[in-house]
Amino acid sequence: MSSWSEERRRNQAAEAEQNRLNQDAAAERRAKARALEDERRRANRQADKAEARAEAQQKRRDKRECRRERAQAWTKNTRPGVVYQRGTLALVLASVLASLPAQIMHFAALSLWLVTLPFALEGAAWVMAAGVAYADEKGLPAWVRWLLRGLCLTAAGYAGWINYDYGMQTNPAVGYGLAAVSLLGPLVFEIRQWVTNLTVDAGEKKKQGEAKARAKHEKQRRKDHKPVVQLAQRLVSAAPFGTLSLEDAFVAAWEIFYGTSTPGMTPAMHAQLLASRQDLAAAMDEANGSPVSTRGRLLQMLHPAPETLSYALGSSQVGTQVPPGPARPSEAGLKTSPKGPRTKPVPPVRRKGDTPGFHPLAKAAAADTARKIPAVNGHH
Repeated sequence: MSSWSEERRRNQAAEAEQNRLNQDAAAERRAKARALEDERRRANRQADKAEARAEAQQKRRDKRECRRERAQAWTKNTRPGVVYQRGTLALVLASVLASLPAQIMHFAALSLWLVTLPFALEGAAWVMAAGVAYADEKGLPAWVRWLLRGLCLTAAGYAGWINYDYGMQTNPAVGYGLAAVSLLGPLVFEIRQWVTNLTVDAGEKKKQGEAKARAKHEKQRRKDHKPVVQLAQRLVSAAPFGTLSLEDAFVAAWEIFYGTSTPGMTPAMHAQLLASRQDLAAAMDEANGSPVSTRGRLLQMLHPAPETLSYALGSSQVGTQVPPGPARPSEAGLKTSPKGPRTKPVPPVRRKGDTPGFHPLAKAAAADTARKIPAVNGHH
């Protein structure tokens, strides 16, 4: 019995320990699950914040882009030319709206069948004005434009006379105002067309000037370089249509004739250029007393003269042993007799240290020359 009780107690203890371990493992799994859930929520919140920031930045960029587009549109629509054209059209529309009512009431008082006549008058005036603009655009003869202008002013003048007669029945100021309004639209439109023609004429004159200068240049080229131009034309005709321009063909023809791809240069001119450069270098050498040519400058840079050799021009490395002569040759000539000097000159005596020694560069050059001379003469 005792052994069975002890075995049971051991089993219960083992079961309790296992239950505790199971509970600890379950608690650990729940803790890990809660941690993972918290991490996922934190990552979602950060992603939401990042997305919100990106959306806010995109909105700010969109607002800046919209402001920039509005500024560009405002700048484009407020240019003087655009304002003038749109303002002219606004005045034309105002003129039509102001002149039509008086004409309609005038013709309606006469007969209802004449109510459409004001629209025909205004339409005729504006169709003729548009015809003037079309004739200017197509470059029609001047008499066509003046005929259309006359018809436009006739229709507008008749409409203005009707408005003047109708307005004078009320007040003279009304009559003058209605007549002026009737003529204002066509006149403003004609002025706009006149300004447009002046602008186009200025551009056309510039193009004509450029075309004239180009034709003059081509004529002078054919005169000065006729063989080259003929060869260039043959090259253009030999190539497929539109693949070779006359300018490129002229450059190729010049290279065929003279061997250089620089138009205007010939072998004789290249030789003259080289000779001129050599003459210039020689003249500069003679004027400055020092070489200014490229070779001279390179030699001076590679082998600069040492300071110990910068003695006066004409001095020699060996000291002179000749005694100094008289200060004035004229006096010395008076003292000498025709037979010769009275006293014999003292012969020079060489002493140690009376002349400066050779420079190390000169010694090295002499040694190099001594080594080379036997090889040149065939000795080894």
